[in-house]
Amino acid sequence: MSAIVVSKAGGPEVLEYAESPALEPGPGELLVKVAAAGINFIDTYHRSGAYQKPLPFTPGTEFAGTVEAVGEGVDGFAAGDRVASVDSKTGSYAEFTLVDAVRTVHVPDAVPLETAAAAMLQGLTAHYLTTSTWPVQKGDTTLVHAAAGGMGLLLTQLIKARGGRVIGTVSTPEKEALARSTGADEVIRYTEVEDLVAAVRGLTENGRGVDVVYDGVGKTTFDASLASLRPRGLLALYGAASGPVPPMDPQRLQFGGSLFLTRPTLSHHIATPQEFAWRTGELFAAVASGTLSIVVGARYPLAEAAAAHAALESRATTGKVLLIP
Repeated sequence: MSAIVVSKAGGPEVLEYAESPALEPGPGELLVKVAAAGINFIDTYHRSGAYQKPLPFTPGTEFAGTVEAVGEGVDGFAAGDRVASVDSKTGSYAEFTLVDAVRTVHVPDAVPLETAAAAMLQGLTAHYLTTSTWPVQKGDTTLVHAAAGGMGLLLTQLIKARGGRVIGTVSTPEKEALARSTGADEVIRYTEVEDLVAAVRGLTENGRGVDVVYDGVGKTTFDASLASLRPRGLLALYGAASGPVPPMDPQRLQFGGSLFLTRPTLSHHIATPQEFAWRTGELFAAVASGTLSIVVGARYPLAEAAAAHAALESRATTGKVLLIP
């Protein structure tokens, strides 16, 4: 089968399109023919060596496709079933992948497989951020960085559905239009303001600041995110697209107004089958009903994974980026 293989850490050029051995499902596993694999920033961290994995490996965890074969002891799945997961065991940048059945969900007929692949990791992340990390209430004012990215577009829609107000940050007029199209109330082009914090606070009542900041950018936005919060506000730092945040003195939280800081991750929010089913159920129901729009910004053939990574890391993309085997 064809797959992307990383034999050494480095830039996008280390993503090699190659032939890999055929896979067979073991006990409790499914062999899935991949229809689409989602590309996420964590994949670039694995590729670069920022998050180390044993070499060689095939990147990717998120995918949707059809069951090709079922391992011993698996109930509830059969060949031909439409499925999706965020937990590929062998890497999703491939024609086929293995996954534990208990970490796999059925995709409703009303949801296209490409949409399911685009929705899983970012959609589940946006779900836990807005329902569990900071359960958005009617009237809450939120700051969403990279509001035209895949995560930003999903966060905006889920926040608005819960009655919250969204202030988004973007870099270009085109990205501003996209952010507004999914419901952002206010959009700041950070490339055109001298003081991002002043711009954010100027959009809140009496300059008090926002209730919560959803920050997947990291290093370049962290200070502004903290400084944009109202007293006892929360910074949810869920990613590091611009690099990791340097160590900080916790007393900054005290002096900023008894602030809260959290660094959540998806695995802890879908740790049980019940929670996984709840989140995916709500996610797919919203997609199927049309109340949640999944924006696929780009599709790349599997062989062009390097170009897809380069585009993602250069901030040239909007919405979700997919690989199509």
